[in-house]
Amino acid sequence: MTTELAGAAARLIRDRRATRAFLPDPVPDETIEAVFGLAGAAPSNTNAQPWQVEVVSGVARDNLAKALMDADRAGLRTVDFPYSDDIYAPAHHRRRAAFGAAIYGALGIDRDAQDLRAAYDAKSLNFYDAPHVALLYAPDSGDPRLTADVGMYAQTLLLAMAAHGVASCPQALLSFYADTVRQTLGVTGGKLLFGISFGYADPTASINAVAVGREPLSETTRFHR
Repeated sequence: MTTELAGAAARLIRDRRATRAFLPDPVPDETIEAVFGLAGAAPSNTNAQPWQVEVVSGVARDNLAKALMDADRAGLRTVDFPYSDDIYAPAHHRRRAAFGAAIYGALGIDRDAQDLRAAYDAKSLNFYDAPHVALLYAPDSGDPRLTADVGMYAQTLLLAMAAHGVASCPQALLSFYADTVRQTLGVTGGKLLFGISFGYADPTASINAVAVGREPLSETTRFHR
């Protein structure tokens, strides 16, 4: 039994990947509720469960996508958590560059084609055509420990989706329009950390076949014995 469980966990974790092309078919309500119910079992410091989640579908999803794309065209970016490329160390930049090369290479977009890259980024504000999106909020305090709890919830949610055959894509870009999301959905509390678009993957899209690597264990982990 232990071996079977370990094998299933390994497949679930290693086979999960970010999907960037979705079919229009909505996920049934009962599946969505099962997935988010399972994600609620995520760990958190002193069981505070500090996450706030807004799940958006149907007309509300379309209205949000339009509002985001309008905000992008108008240059109306607002963030709850400040962002800068300076947060990344050289090793992080190396991994990010390899990731970008894989993604844009699959799309046939050259490195210097900034206009095409910008157009593709704008398309992502339509959630890569996914029929659903979840917006994940941390508490108003923005405390790092509580925000880390939301990260643990998010990973649990992604794995729950994968277990139910639901494809997903975490999107930090959605958090760059925090005020737009807040106003469109009527959200009154919390700080927007990121969004997760989800639905069923388009099996014909080449972008969904892109596999990104992971660093060897020796590069990220030390064992003290």
